[in-house]
Amino acid sequence: MTSSSTGAAGAPKTYQRHRFHRFENEMTTVLTLAGVIPHSYVLTTVGRRTGTERRNPVTIVRHDGRQWLVAPYGAVAWVLNARAAGEVRLARRFSTTRYAVREVGPQEAGPVLKEYVTVARVTRPYFAARMDDPPESFAREAGDHPVMELVPVVG
Repeated sequence: MTSSSTGAAGAPKTYQRHRFHRFENEMTTVLTLAGVIPHSYVLTTVGRRTGTERRNPVTIVRHDGRQWLVAPYGAVAWVLNARAAGEVRLARRFSTTRYAVREVGPQEAGPVLKEYVTVARVTRPYFAARMDDPPESFAREAGDHPVMELVPVVG
């Protein structure tokens, strides 16, 4: 029996794949801060359990004169941290702004999710609704893709 048939050879590949994803996320963060990736910002939240800062690249959607954050993959760590703290920091091109977050319900989230799909086409496969569907189709997916309104914190 060779080491590849026992599964021992799979461990380094898994480790390398994890390392690559971490490197890829760090590179995305650098490119986002530099303004190279359009519509992207670096979102900083404070971890609920650890209290350490977490930085994630996110896409900002502007709809009806307001700014929105959308979680394309469900209630990920930054969503849970933002819910707990009620506040986030966004950075782009050497400027950082604090925002209060307010999660919205499906009816208000529908048009924002539709706009999000047009802005962030990479996330298109995660939505069952198609680009030409009405906002009501996207509202049904609001549970899987939380939407938060960003309100600037004054002071």
